[in-house]
Amino acid sequence: MSALTQILAPTDFSPLAGHATERAARLAHECGAALTLLHVLPRDELQRLRDWLGTAPVGEAALRAQAQAELERLAQTLRQQRQARVQTELCEGLVAQEVLRAASAQAAELLVLGARGSGFWTRFLQGSTAKRLLYSSPLPLLLVRQHAHSSYRRVLVAVDFSAYTEPTLRIAQRVAPHAAQVLVVHAFQVPFRDKMVLAGVEEATMTQYRQHTRQRALGLAAELARRWFGERGQPLVVEGEAWQRLTELEQREDCDLVVLGKQGQSALQDALLGSVTQHLVAEGQADLLVVPHLEPGRATGPAAASPGA
Repeated sequence: MSALTQILAPTDFSPLAGHATERAARLAHECGAALTLLHVLPRDELQRLRDWLGTAPVGEAALRAQAQAELERLAQTLRQQRQARVQTELCEGLVAQEVLRAASAQAAELLVLGARGSGFWTRFLQGSTAKRLLYSSPLPLLLVRQHAHSSYRRVLVAVDFSAYTEPTLRIAQRVAPHAAQVLVVHAFQVPFRDKMVLAGVEEATMTQYRQHTRQRALGLAAELARRWFGERGQPLVVEGEAWQRLTELEQREDCDLVVLGKQGQSALQDALLGSVTQHLVAEGQADLLVVPHLEPGRATGPAAASPGA
């Protein structure tokens, strides 16, 4: 297993963004990774300032100096409290574009954001730019909701057994500490159930099919749990709407991190996973790690070599 080496954490200095930078610093220390704190001076806010002040550069310079000083204070605090390697970057532009630019320039492997913020960051997380990062970011995105009092203790990883399952398990393994308990969860629904009922398919036949589907899925989930997480992995198969079952499990099992892939087996499942992601962002309480898909040729399935090798 390769460890994370570069983490990027954008911040607007709000308390909830502080949860994200604290978590990012904790992960950086645990993984031996470098952490970059990024603050973007949003272009529209600066333009309004220029409209108010005209061509006088004093106000803008003061704003930049204040942001840089705040970045350095935050970095120094995390260096001292978390023994993390922290650097800072201040830039101006469109927030989503600058986040992705910085991630690419630094070859970041994980993007860490507060699930909510204040001011422009709230608008960012609620608007189209947030969707661009959630659905288009080429790197895993960790949405932090909770204060990082400790390392992750109990992690839920959603799997669909497609070729895109491995990237999800891999990043979960890299982010979850060795002491964490990991639930490997597959949610399924009987396809065309209502139509089969209307077609007169007997309930006993449907029950048999449901049991067969559950047992097959449980076997696959058990193999993934064992291979990726050893004794601390626990397989679980549930039936129903994925977002509802995952939200219920997150709360019932007291999970502090949910890991979810963005790519499914088909266009229909892609739409479903998009819906699952949106529901978990809106209704979940645990931190949420959203993992991007890889091209099928770059991913490997369950028969790949042991990930711990």
